[in-house]
This record gives sequence, structure tokens and C-alpha cells, in this order.
Amino acid sequence: MPERSPRIVIVGGGAAGFFAAIACRKLNPAAEVQILERGPAPLSKVRISGGGRCNVTHDQPDPRHLIEFYPRGGKALRGPFTRFGPRETIAWFKENGVTLKTEADGRMFPTTDDSATVISTLVGAAEEAGVNIRLRTAAVNVEHSDAGFTVTLRDGSTIRADRVLLATGGAPATWKWSAALGHTIQPPVPSLFTFNIEDPRLDGLAGVSVEQVRLLLEGTKENHEGPLLVTHWGLSGPAVLRASAWGARPLHESGYNLGLTVNWRPDLNCEQVLETLRNSKEEEARRTLVGAGPFGLPQRLWRSLAGAAGAAEDLRWADASRALLNALAAEVHEGVFRISGKGVFKEEFVTCGGVDLREVNFRTMESRVLPGLHFAGEVLDIDGITGGFNFQSAWTTGWLAGQALAGGN
Repeated sequence: MPERSPRIVIVGGGAAGFFAAIACRKLNPAAEVQILERGPAPLSKVRISGGGRCNVTHDQPDPRHLIEFYPRGGKALRGPFTRFGPRETIAWFKENGVTLKTEADGRMFPTTDDSATVISTLVGAAEEAGVNIRLRTAAVNVEHSDAGFTVTLRDGSTIRADRVLLATGGAPATWKWSAALGHTIQPPVPSLFTFNIEDPRLDGLAGVSVEQVRLLLEGTKENHEGPLLVTHWGLSGPAVLRASAWGARPLHESGYNLGLTVNWRPDLNCEQVLETLRNSKEEEARRTLVGAGPFGLPQRLWRSLAGAAGAAEDLRWADASRALLNALAAEVHEGVFRISGKGVFKEEFVTCGGVDLREVNFRTMESRVLPGLHFAGEVLDIDGITGGFNFQSAWTTGWLAGQALAGGN
């Protein structure tokens, strides 16, 4: 009697789910693969990524460096990235008719600058591979017995499956099912967001940017460097997003009320900052202190920092006291601001938390707790910073899961 084709259900019609389905059917055309997507259209996060352009991946090909962009999950992803990383992602899309371009910061987009290009390619590849894409089909539970898996749908019907892939992103319901199936869930909290800060030093500075700053969150050890932007509500920019990602848990636990130390000139140590100020006192003696900043900072920012240190508008450098110079050095080198809440980064969101990585085999993305159950994408406790890193982990884990679901691992 011929062996029955494996029945595979993929819950979640996002990047990881589609990539897994395509990889599975390509490797094992006999497998019965269906994607269950609760929404009216698939790949909704792909559609809004990168302002509608879709930041497919990043051009960092070395797994040793690539994992540095993941606050959580980097160590687990190093091996997977050697099997399917940015190089393989670029090649896959090229083979399927999508050429990617690299921008100055390493982000990679389709040359069309349109996420619809990526969506149509993934949907087309899945249909060509014979994947059954079921839209408006919401799973409400996943159970397991000796006979295999049973997926219950919102309308009360059920689907039997030999193997199940959970690729629903940060969906609380999925974590509930995973916990019921024996998995540990790391509590989900937001990652990648801006900081709300009410501080007179920032009043009137919205739109001011600094090319390179260093940030340190209260109670943490990691410094985060990069560009910073002052907004109407506080601070944003790549340095802030990095700090929010690595500090996601302590920020959440504090109710988004932590101190933030800002070093406006991270290339200088404290003594060098003081020395620069002393030189200005001698060389710019007749000029007003607030009107002649020696650090190359935007004029509005320098004026605000000088005022915060105690400098009057008409104070000349020659009259600056040692105490004032010390206070100004502190503002430049280690100004402390108070975070009072979080903002939203564009239309995208990333979640810190999910299925505990210790309970997943990262060669196959299969559960170490329950054979036949697989995970891919943000349902796992993996998150990267902005720049194409979250999609890359979705392509990678989806591809590995697809190989395993097909029987290739």
C-alpha cells in the first residue's frame, strides 16, 4: 500500500509562513500544504514594511556580524544564517524575478520600491508550488493526540494534520496554544519604539538631528550609538530604536519611566570635552558662550545645553567659571533625561517575547517538546532592530521549517 502524503498545516500567512510553504512543496511536491490566514489578504506586514517598499533584508552576509543586530535570538540564529542568510535570500528573490538594491545604510529593497512586487512573487511562487492558500480562515486552537494534530477553525470545523507550523507573528492566541502544548512563553513586550521625554532642554528643538550620539539606559550596561532626532514628543532615530530594543524588558518593567544618559559627542572622553571648553574660553574670549559652540552641534541644541548648564544669553567665554564649564561638560558628555513613555515607530511593530528558544531545534525549527510541531518568525522569542533583520529571520526560519516539514531534515 503506498505511503500517504504528509498533511501539513501552516498557521499564519506572513513572510515566514509563505516561505516555509514554498520550500516544503518545492522539496516534497507530494506533501499536502495549506496556509491558514485569518485576514482577507496575505502578507500584511510585508505590505507596510519600509513605508510600503518592503525592506526585504540587509546586505550583511557574515553571520558573526549579522547576529549583532538581534537583541534576542542572535546566538540561536548564527547556525541557521550559515545555511540560509542574506546571500541566499537575495538569490532566491532574483531567481523568482525580483532584483534587490542596496541603500547606503545596508537596507535592501526591490528595485521597484513597491512591496506589492514581493507579495505577488511570494503568492505566485506558492500557487505555482501547489500550496493551498486559505484566506479569511482563522484558527482558534491547535491540539495534539496520538493520531496527530487537530486545528480547529473559527467556524467550528477541524483540520487534521501530521505536522503543524505556527508562523503567526506576535499573536497572543498562538502563544496560548503553544503553552498548552507544553512550551514556555517568554512574556511579550514591545520593542523598537521612540521615547516620550518632557524636558525643557528639548523645548523648541523638534527636527534637530545629531549624526552620532551614545545612549545608556538606567540600570543597563549596553551603550547604543547612532543618529538621533529630536521630535515634538521626545527623542527618536536609530540610536533610540536600538536602545528601545535592547532595553525592551527593563523599560516595560519600569512602566517606561527610566533615566536616559545622552552623550552628544561620544568620540570625546570627559577630559577631552573639558579641554575643548577650556580652549574655547581662551580662544573665543570675547564671543558669547551660547553663540559659539565648539563641538559642531546644531546651534539650537548647543544654546539649550548651555542654558541648562547655567549660561546667560550675554555671557562671554572669558567670564565662564570653572563650575559652569564643568556643568556644561556634563551636559555634553552625560546629560540625563527622563523617559516618560513610549511612542510608535511608523506603522510597524516588533514584539520582544514568544516561544522560548531553548525548546526549539534550530536545525529544523521543530519543537523539542512535541515532535511534529514547528515554529518560524516572530512567534519565537526573536527580534531584530530595524533594517531588514526581522524579515531575514523570517525567511531563514521559514526556509528551515519548510525543509523539515517536507522531510528534508
